[in-house]
Amino acid sequence: MVKKEKYNVAVAGATGAVGRKMLEILAERNFPIANLKVLASAKSVGQALSFNGCDVRVEELCENSFEGVDIALFSAGADVSRQFAPLAVKFGCIVIDNSSAFRMEPDIPLIVPDVNPEAIGAKPGIIANPNCSTIQMVVALKPIHDNYEIKRVVVSTYQSVSGSGQKAIDELQNQTENLLAGGQPESNVYPHQIAFNCLPHIDKFLENGYTKEEMKMVHETRKILGDSSILVSPTTVRVPVFYCHSESVNVETVKPINARDVKQLLSAVEGIKVFDNPESNEYPLAIDCADKDEVFVGRVRDDISCENAINFWVVSDNLRKGAALNAVQIAEYLTTRRDPDKH
Repeated sequence: MVKKEKYNVAVAGATGAVGRKMLEILAERNFPIANLKVLASAKSVGQALSFNGCDVRVEELCENSFEGVDIALFSAGADVSRQFAPLAVKFGCIVIDNSSAFRMEPDIPLIVPDVNPEAIGAKPGIIANPNCSTIQMVVALKPIHDNYEIKRVVVSTYQSVSGSGQKAIDELQNQTENLLAGGQPESNVYPHQIAFNCLPHIDKFLENGYTKEEMKMVHETRKILGDSSILVSPTTVRVPVFYCHSESVNVETVKPINARDVKQLLSAVEGIKVFDNPESNEYPLAIDCADKDEVFVGRVRDDISCENAINFWVVSDNLRKGAALNAVQIAEYLTTRRDPDKH
């Protein structure tokens, strides 16, 4: 990408929860924008979205939307990405895609800027944003893998309803209000009541008994960390929380490891906040981590059942770091990195 003082930027899927968060973060971080396009389906055309204190009108996403655009952030779903991302690349645009469409394509980089920015390569076309539950986990796993060589990861997630979009947020709120008023909950987004409940079911079940969400964590973790030998066993659970995903992670390593050293290691990593004072009942909570940029780690302790293993608890805002912020950080990296052709 040609270096400029300011860039022409497009956000596709701008009216969705992640698209709106992308606009918010682009403004917050003063991304160098010359011209901004906000794109969505025909039904949203003309709608005003706020950006940096001004209203920007939604345009219809179409084949010619990306002419003259330098960077496009996509969060409009896999089908839309498959249709329009390659067209955007033909116009010379770099696409940062938040959907699952391209994550496991071997020639498309899957990027968490805190972890593997070098994997972007010299001349990217499409760059994939990982799954939200994977992002926060690999941010914590990366320094552990670099220092101790991860052998196996067992993770259970506690994922907020915002990961399913605005309709799921509304469903949790409506079900809660109805139940507290003595009424009956109506379930449309999820197969069962989510209010006051936990659903060990995110995405479709596969033949191996795992869900698509769980297998995303397996494959994406290996690709991001660049090590196909890492064993990953996930269980993903939807919980009645509006924002932030929480995860219980057990890590077994090849080299000897202990909780004390891991706390010190993670405390020194930019983008991670270790919040671990159990004697004072202090550990990461979803309600405290919402709308924060960092990945929060606590409950770091030695695994008393397994040699060379530790447990920890990791929490992060799934809409922010798990989606929109990660995409914007990729864009920032593109605009600030040295020219790969001139190393």
